[in-house]
This record gives sequence, structure tokens and C-alpha cells, in this order.
Amino acid sequence: MTDGPRAPTEAVPPLRIVVVHPHERARSRWHEELSRQLPEAVVASWPSNVAADFAIGWEPGADFFAAQPRLRAFFNAGAGVDHLLQHDHVPATLPIVRLEDAGMAEQMIEYCCHEVIHQYRRWDDYAQQQRERRWQMHASVSRDQFAVGVLGLGVLGRSVATALHRLGYRVLGFSRQAKALDGITSYAGADQFEAFLRASQVLIVLAPLTSATVDLLNRGTLSQLPAGAYLINVSRGALVVDADLLELIDAGHLAGATLDVFRQEPLPVEHRFWSHPKIRLTPHASARTVVAVSAQQVADKIRRLLRDQPVSGTVDRLRGY
Repeated sequence: MTDGPRAPTEAVPPLRIVVVHPHERARSRWHEELSRQLPEAVVASWPSNVAADFAIGWEPGADFFAAQPRLRAFFNAGAGVDHLLQHDHVPATLPIVRLEDAGMAEQMIEYCCHEVIHQYRRWDDYAQQQRERRWQMHASVSRDQFAVGVLGLGVLGRSVATALHRLGYRVLGFSRQAKALDGITSYAGADQFEAFLRASQVLIVLAPLTSATVDLLNRGTLSQLPAGAYLINVSRGALVVDADLLELIDAGHLAGATLDVFRQEPLPVEHRFWSHPKIRLTPHASARTVVAVSAQQVADKIRRLLRDQPVSGTVDRLRGY
């Protein structure tokens, strides 16, 4: 006796991913790398009629989320998520996953260490002396007397703090909650913020932009830094009040600043930062997302989500990061 005809096996729909990015080159790179990391998936670039399970991108518009109602998670193609959280077109229940490193840690270490060393060795003073044809050596200060404060101890902040400690600098770290890092003096919470600032000869800003950190570094808080202190901002421009920073530099309380991020980008050509002799600036170039590294991280996290496993980097919307 033979069995009757078998019902056809229902095909399992493929995993579907969509890439949304304002820059064509980045969009193409993400498409290429995700296709390589997840060969079993259908990867499309927005705009597309693919109803995706997951999306990866930067600055998606309201039309994107309206057209993608079945998303299980959105992966942000960078470290900061403030541009997503400030818009109400992002579904409130959609998990947002940020890239915790994105291949940026080594770049950020290079940038911040370069700027700290630049100040520690007084290269600006020697450059001015060269212009004046003046021969003068300056007394050296031991690194353990040149305290560097790192504001924000996320993945990038911890990487920078650890690298500076290995170079022999006295490193202080500030975070919302206390974190224990070998060789680094930790400060945490609002009641320890002033003490942290007063001890920091150089302040490196690596905190996220949230409702609690916007305008955090203003005339009042920046004045708490020691006389002659130096600011390095590689986080978000809106953490620093521009006019207050300029006032304190012009008054001589702060020695200067290195700025990689600004309230408005590109920085308007008429802004004083461009021409100020005590400000060094770069065009948001301290660290760029390395797509090949990031795509592997995203692929690993998608596989975990498909197995209903938790993933790191999931954004807490109340905290803002």
C-alpha cells in the first residue's frame, strides 16, 4: 500500500534586510558587506519594495519607517543615535541597536592621544616660537601630573582612557554610573562631576548627546576646569555652548580647544572657530565607521536576534543611548 500524495513543503521566506543611507557610496558598501556576511539573506537598498525584517542605516526619513512596518530592529550605522531619538516618525516600540565600536576605537585612540600629546609637549608654543625665530626650551612636566579627564566611559571612552593610561598619563573617567577600570580614577554621578572637572588638565568629551547632556559644558561647568586647561570634543557639538567656550578661551582661563564636532555641520564659514588662533578643528573626522567590521557585528547580532537571544548595543530610549 502506498501513501497518498504529499502536500508540498511550504517554502521558508528568506531573511530580508534593507540598507538606508543618504550617501550612495556608503549605501553600496553596506549592501556589499552585508550580502557577503549573510549570503542567505535578500539585501536591498532603499528605496525598495522589499518588506524587510531588519534595516541598517543612517538618518532614515519618515517615509522609510512608514513603508517598513514589519521591521524587527533598526541598526544605526554609527555610534550616536540622537538623530533617531529626536524624531517621532521612528516607531516607539522598534528596537534600535547602535554600533558600539564600528571599527572606530583605534581611530579615536589615535586622534585623542595625538591631541593630548600635542598639548603635553607644547607643540603650539614651539610653533609660535619658530615663527618668531625665538629659541626657548620649556620645562617638562611628568605625565602623572598631567591629568586627562575622559567624559563618558562607553566603548570608545574606555578605549581612549585605557590607551592614555598605557602611555603613562594620569587618567580620570566620568560616567553616569561608577565603572571600574584598571589604573583609571573613576568619578560618577552629578555630585562628583565638579570634582572630576577640577582635576582634569585636559578634558576629552566622549559622552552621548541626550536631554541630560545638551549644553552640559557651559560657562559654569567649563569654569570649573583648572586654569590653562584644554578641551577636546569628539562627541557631539551640542554638548558645548560655543559662546561660553570662546569667552573662557579669550579670557585666558582655558588654553584652547580641539573640536571635531559642531552644533551645525558643516560648520558655517562665518563661525569664529575657523579663525580662532587657539582652536584646532577637524570636519567630524576623528573616527569613521569601518563598514567591513561593522557589517560583521550587525550580521552576528541579527543571527542572535533570530534565535531570540539578547544583543549588546540595544538603545535605552529613556537614557538616550
